[in-house]
Amino acid sequence: MNLADMLTYADIGQLSSIANHYQCDAKRNSKHELIQSILSKLGGREFLEEQIGSLSLSDLRFLNHLVFDARSGYSLEELTAAIRQAAEVNSDNPQGKSAGGQTESPREAVARYRRSGWLFNGFTHSTKYMFQVPSDLKLRFREVMRERLLEPLQRLPGDPEAYRDEQGLIVDDLLLMLKYIGGHDIELNLEGFMYRRNQQQLMGMLHIDEPLIAKGAWRFGYGRSCIAYPDRLALLYDYAYARQWVRENGSRLVLTDSGASLLDEGNQVSVMQIFRFWLRLYKGAIPNITSLVYWISQCTRDWVSAASLYESLGWLVRPFYYDSPQSILEQRLIRMLMHLGLLRIGESAAHGTAYKMTALGLKAAEACIHINDSKELK
Repeated sequence: MNLADMLTYADIGQLSSIANHYQCDAKRNSKHELIQSILSKLGGREFLEEQIGSLSLSDLRFLNHLVFDARSGYSLEELTAAIRQAAEVNSDNPQGKSAGGQTESPREAVARYRRSGWLFNGFTHSTKYMFQVPSDLKLRFREVMRERLLEPLQRLPGDPEAYRDEQGLIVDDLLLMLKYIGGHDIELNLEGFMYRRNQQQLMGMLHIDEPLIAKGAWRFGYGRSCIAYPDRLALLYDYAYARQWVRENGSRLVLTDSGASLLDEGNQVSVMQIFRFWLRLYKGAIPNITSLVYWISQCTRDWVSAASLYESLGWLVRPFYYDSPQSILEQRLIRMLMHLGLLRIGESAAHGTAYKMTALGLKAAEACIHINDSKELK
């Protein structure tokens, strides 16, 4: 539902509150005048840019969460939790204070967003205690945010001297991993993972080699097997396990009948299937992963320097235990997007490390904002 529709259903009390917030010139007892004055005020792009430009980083993080969330409505508890989460990494306003310098509670923030016309209560008996965001405001916020995020980027004048592109390799390596498991007697250690010698043998068969995990390294939050396997291998293993192509049979790792059938019949595995699985796998550690992937794609349509991309997006990344925002952006997002074949990583003598999304990556990022967590792996 768009802003005009929500204003029509809103009571005159909220309309007056929004009109007062934006200092609209309209009779407070005329619903029609109130609606027209609010639409006139919020309809201008320059005015919306000015409003968004005056928001704190925590406000922007919260609104970014709302516009990329596929749900149609939110409870008050869900909104207040999202507001707290947006403020946790807020370096510009660590005390959770409003623009006037007063400490603002999450519930007070919700009331402020209602006065701003960003949140409306539902209009049916079943949704009256839920909150909704106008669809057209979501799209316009995304457009204004895109322009803001593009400003700090340092674009390369041409291609870097060398770049790494792994398009198509992750699917090939998934099948090679299944062949290896099917053709070897693989013993699992007490923790239920392959011994290092098997990992090294397997890695030697794959197109992309990764260093083994150092003993005692901090590893959790990025999938079932990330504690023992390198990031790319862990993703391949977790995906194969989730699809029931492999099974941990006591102290042995075996290929299942469905895994063998996949190899025998030559069934195709889509990169998009693995990409969707990766989004769900990493979402616990990176709650706003879909919006970050989308913004990475928008910022890297051309070659841009790594430093300028972090300057543009770093404030949107929430730290996860010992993972800093920069390491999350570079290792958990950028590098994994490259492994998925959705992004290229280049090296330039003049600009250092640089990134550029592939054509498939641009399509995948556009599609990911419509992916619902409840969708099947298939």
